[in-house]
Amino acid sequence: MGRRNWLACIKFPFRTIRLIGFVVWLFASSHAAHRLCAQETKDPSLLASDSLANLSLEELMNLQVTSVSKKPETLSTAAAAIFVITREDIRRSGVTSIADALRMVPGLDVARIDANKWAISARGFSDRFSNKLLVMIDGRSVYTTLFSGVFWDMQDLILEDVERIEVIRGPGAALWGANAVNGVINIITRHAKETQGGLITTQTGTEEQIGEARWGGQIGEDLYYRVFAKSFYRDDFKSVDGGDAADEWKAQQAGFRIDLDATLQDAIMLEGGLIAGGAGTTYLLAEPYPPYTVRRDENDSFFNANLLARWTHTYSDDSDFSLQVYYDRFQRGMFIYDEDRDMADLDFQHRFSPMENHELIWGLGYRLNSDSIRDGFNAQFDPDDRTTNLFSAFVQDDITLTPDRLFFNLGSKFEHNDYSGFEVQPSARLSFVPVKDHTFWIAVSRAVRTPSRYEQDAQIHLHSYPPGTAENPLPLPLFFTPRGDESFDSEKELAYELGYRCAAASWITLDVAAFYNRYNDLLTAEPYPLEYYTDPTPYYLVPLRADNLLSGESYGVETAAEIQVTSWQRLRLAYSFEDVQLHRDSKSEGFIFEGFEKRNPRHQVSLRSMMDLTRSLELDAWFRWVDELPGVVSGYATMDVRLGWRPDDNLELSAGVMNSFDPSHQEFVSTLVDMVPSEVERSFYLKATWRF
Repeated sequence: MGRRNWLACIKFPFRTIRLIGFVVWLFASSHAAHRLCAQETKDPSLLASDSLANLSLEELMNLQVTSVSKKPETLSTAAAAIFVITREDIRRSGVTSIADALRMVPGLDVARIDANKWAISARGFSDRFSNKLLVMIDGRSVYTTLFSGVFWDMQDLILEDVERIEVIRGPGAALWGANAVNGVINIITRHAKETQGGLITTQTGTEEQIGEARWGGQIGEDLYYRVFAKSFYRDDFKSVDGGDAADEWKAQQAGFRIDLDATLQDAIMLEGGLIAGGAGTTYLLAEPYPPYTVRRDENDSFFNANLLARWTHTYSDDSDFSLQVYYDRFQRGMFIYDEDRDMADLDFQHRFSPMENHELIWGLGYRLNSDSIRDGFNAQFDPDDRTTNLFSAFVQDDITLTPDRLFFNLGSKFEHNDYSGFEVQPSARLSFVPVKDHTFWIAVSRAVRTPSRYEQDAQIHLHSYPPGTAENPLPLPLFFTPRGDESFDSEKELAYELGYRCAAASWITLDVAAFYNRYNDLLTAEPYPLEYYTDPTPYYLVPLRADNLLSGESYGVETAAEIQVTSWQRLRLAYSFEDVQLHRDSKSEGFIFEGFEKRNPRHQVSLRSMMDLTRSLELDAWFRWVDELPGVVSGYATMDVRLGWRPDDNLELSAGVMNSFDPSHQEFVSTLVDMVPSEVERSFYLKATWRF
């Protein structure tokens, strides 16, 4: 099958990371001791500006966000169920991946399948290959058109360079387009001006070893840059059937960002990066000869390179335009198939005020996708190569009905793709601010999830049944095989949302969102007549063709509260409830993905405590309880604890335990591609960060 391993030319001694980390740890500790002995007591105001004590709840409510309306606006008045994860949140949580950081978001379903795979979704339909959630990094879409989802093991950053993560639960298709059905995740990195000087981070522990280095500098008065490199190794978890799983995860990456403030009106940003690595998987593969199902430990290889450029020109406070272009090269080598993909994207948007109380934003976009797939028996694509075009336009009018009180937002996205043709995705949002720091909002939106290569071109041999059994009385092996169909159309959603966000007092904020979504034309797998094959040996096959014969609804509520208990302790509480109900069309005779009703927890609770014990000592704890997935996974509770010491602005030492309650617990079971899931293990870590 022409499988390639890009790690073959990258021989990094991962096992030496522990030793490197220990040496750097000793050096950092001695450096801290020397600094403490040599200086007088430092004023707490000289600590990092984003420390817990210096960032009030009012400042958090007034954070600037851009994902709701493609323009800066305050979090408190945004007419959407939006949650912001700040750089300080990430630092004090102890997480080491973007995927695990997303557990902070109320209503977002994040479950770990094994050491390198996650199932992440919003408001239902969770799976490893979740396809109703749009994910971007600095405006660059990070998904594969193969299944309209995200390979989370390829999305890795130096978390210190993340400015914030804006997460919208609910449709964002009116601005961001198809596949922003149940949510949008926008990861925004820091301006190069904010990352001047050096950074070295090392982390070692029972499960992970991480090394990071970054340098930022300035050329002239207006050009800032940073370059970075990162390497990590994550040990395998415990297999659900006993012993160690074959799911270790390792990668190396490097990249840069350049920011040029060319004039008072013009800003140019250029960034790029590459990552290469491997992620282990234990497959359960169907075969047409004994023993008919085979267990194989394999290492999936991946490589990604990307380059993004953006030019922003500002005419005035209420008028600007931006032009963005990026290129993405994606390669993934799996045992069942290999994928090469090239994506080029061009995006233009213009904001202006055509008349009083109206702010208009419009834009145009074009995306080219070209892929090549080398397949085998278990996964087959016809054609092997495919190039697709996506043309898009959007328009949005922000109307001020009553100054500082009542606002109306009306807009729509218009797209044409090569799978389902022309799509229209409108949205209307109304927000009301009766008094300062209290916002009510309501929204109605339509979104679509366009077909992917999988639903139109793929054939996946999932399960084989031996001959002469109760499941298969035939004399030859029998396969039930999902197969794409060119008639498969877009999945459609009509979403109703309402919410309330407030600073009830100087010491507490509250955010509540409720939703009701109706879905039509969801994916089903319809059986067709029995087929006979002789290659590589005789067997029977029942094709299950993709069709749109499922409907349903989901509903729920998501709440988040932040409490300043004392000047040195803050609590963050989140609770969410969601339910999904699916209904088979009377014309359907086949398999449907009813399992999605049971693949999201109905209840989730999160409680974070962040304490500044002294001016330099931090104690953080994060408790989570996740309800069961009926018939799939039991509910579980866990807690992460972190102790951090910041003797000065340049040095930070921390130690912690993750998933402290149990030695291990299972969180999810993947579908589509059969694999042995793992149990997330308890782990301990030591971390040192030195800025210079």
